[in-house]
Amino acid sequence: MTAPQVPTRARHWVVVFAVTLAILAYIDRVAISQAAPLISKDLGFSKQEMGYIFSAFALAYAAFEIPGGWMGDWMGPRRVLMRIVLWWSFFTAATGWAWNFVSMWVVRFLFGAGEAGCFPNLTKAFTTWLPVHERVRAQGIMWSFARWGGAFTPPLFALLFRWMGWRDVFHVFGLIGLVWAFFFYRWYRDNPKDHPSVNAAELALLEGAEKTASGHGDVPWGKMVRRGSVWLLWAQYFLLTYPWYFYITWLPTYLQEARHMDTWTSARFAILPLLFGGIGSMFAGFLAKYVSLWLGSVSRARKWMGAAGFLGAAAFLLIATVTRDPLPAMLAMGMASFCNDLVMPGAWGACMDIGGKYAGTLSGSMNMMGNFAGILAPSIGGFILARTGNDWNLFLFTMAGAYFLGAFCWPFIHSTRPLED
Repeated sequence: MTAPQVPTRARHWVVVFAVTLAILAYIDRVAISQAAPLISKDLGFSKQEMGYIFSAFALAYAAFEIPGGWMGDWMGPRRVLMRIVLWWSFFTAATGWAWNFVSMWVVRFLFGAGEAGCFPNLTKAFTTWLPVHERVRAQGIMWSFARWGGAFTPPLFALLFRWMGWRDVFHVFGLIGLVWAFFFYRWYRDNPKDHPSVNAAELALLEGAEKTASGHGDVPWGKMVRRGSVWLLWAQYFLLTYPWYFYITWLPTYLQEARHMDTWTSARFAILPLLFGGIGSMFAGFLAKYVSLWLGSVSRARKWMGAAGFLGAAAFLLIATVTRDPLPAMLAMGMASFCNDLVMPGAWGACMDIGGKYAGTLSGSMNMMGNFAGILAPSIGGFILARTGNDWNLFLFTMAGAYFLGAFCWPFIHSTRPLED
């Protein structure tokens, strides 16, 4: 009698590629926040102008999310991700070439256009390459490392700024993306059955992969816009992203001005929100299975974890505003980010389960809605600070309010009912 074939583990390399790209994406996008004080001093930008520059990324990122996700559904993530990474790497380097407000705004806008579609296409790859029971865990792992990449960007850049100017730092990180694109394009295949490292036993685990891998552009927009759960997914991600953008834009400036820290000290404290957020994503990704078993439903588990994450984030952010000692205040802000990221794996898992073979388009639309908030948040922050004489707490109160409203979305989201049977 022949022994049963042991499944290969080629699918795990998809998670490795996703994790490394997520780290790179967050380093490249968080870098501008750490460089902001130096850029403002060098190029003479006001806070309001710096807020507009932060928003330029989010504007383009939001505008190109749906096209980027749709292209992944149509052409496959292999070609789309390679083009995405080459584009954003070029404009990461080009950030160091800016000479005034207009040039910096345009470069950051085009950088955002390049990064758009990254996570929807990784979600599409997960939908094709991973069995159902591994998908949310993979999302949790990917978002954890994305957050940790962003978390350690401030001290990394503070160290690099001791050795080179801010312009050269952007040049260096632009080159790293080219290396990733080369190895990814050589290894990845849109359909697992086309990959030489995948055996029949692993293909059996990925039953249905040929359907989600197939190219198509016929997105059922009517079904999508008529689905109440899709609208609520969009709303909760908008409300989740509005406060989160503070951590990757204004946080170093907040620490230096409101908490009176020098550049190196603020860089170390700026680690906490994204560090804790990564722990929250990992925790949620691994806990989701057990909460689902306890509550008897994946959808019910996501509802509870989503609502709890939003309410916890609102509470901890309010604690941060009334705490005078910097360390406890930043620990509270870190816990707000932890709770923020309890929501993340479930939200992206819902896109995979509802979207099916249209997961790239649906997750792109959700991320687009979230980044509309990313357009508003930095500019609103700059406006509030300019009009109130640097009243940072008022800005933080608007963020806590967004978290509170987000808790009321999740009880009504049916996250496992697909658009198509």
